[in-house]
Amino acid sequence: MTPTPLRIATAEGTCPAHLFRPERATAARAGVILYMDAFGPRPALDGMAARITAAGYTVLVPDLFYRFGAYAPFDPLTAFGQEGERARLMGMLQGTSQAMTAADTGAFLAALSEAGATGPVGTVGYCMGGARAMTAAATYPDRIRAVASLHGGNLASDAPDSPHLRAAEMAGARVYIGCAGEDRSFPPEQSARLAEALRTGGVDHMIENYVGCAHGWCVPDHSVFDLTGAERHWRRIMALFAESLA
Repeated sequence: MTPTPLRIATAEGTCPAHLFRPERATAARAGVILYMDAFGPRPALDGMAARITAAGYTVLVPDLFYRFGAYAPFDPLTAFGQEGERARLMGMLQGTSQAMTAADTGAFLAALSEAGATGPVGTVGYCMGGARAMTAAATYPDRIRAVASLHGGNLASDAPDSPHLRAAEMAGARVYIGCAGEDRSFPPEQSARLAEALRTGGVDHMIENYVGCAHGWCVPDHSVFDLTGAERHWRRIMALFAESLA
């Protein structure tokens, strides 16, 4: 499936994105935003977006690092092992705040509407995208009805922009959290804090622990990709979207 390249105007510049349209026009009113992991847009994420599109959704994959201009792509297998690449990646990650992505999401939702996806929207995020998928739902509760975070980091941290602090604002959406069995960016104490916040906030949610899977297991070009765990996550998010975006 070949995506349509877009250039989405935001308050701070122009964000490149890939748009995937379903063949079944009757299902095109529902949309999904796929928030990237730290390695950025690449064929692996396009393949994941195409799989969601095949189920009948219009899917948008924006480049959250667009504020840095054109940049060389990251290799998930080597980026953290090379000092220069690690520093470049961390600089872009730390320079792209939750607030920035939340503001950008207004433009992403408008782009989906312009593409014909004027109905309810789901968000799915991996790694850094997991927290952003949740924050988007808290920021645009009138539009976003389903949220999935997979191996998302710092979902209930001490940071002032931690997504769990806005749990009650997500109450209009169903939330699915898939966490790695061992993940320093989302340890058990954060999982417990998030569960309490979601329950207190009245959010329909599920937090699932993928024992034996490491941070990044869902994405096929990642060094810790786990096929069994990845297929399990596909079953969960497809059911979430089918039940929430109909």
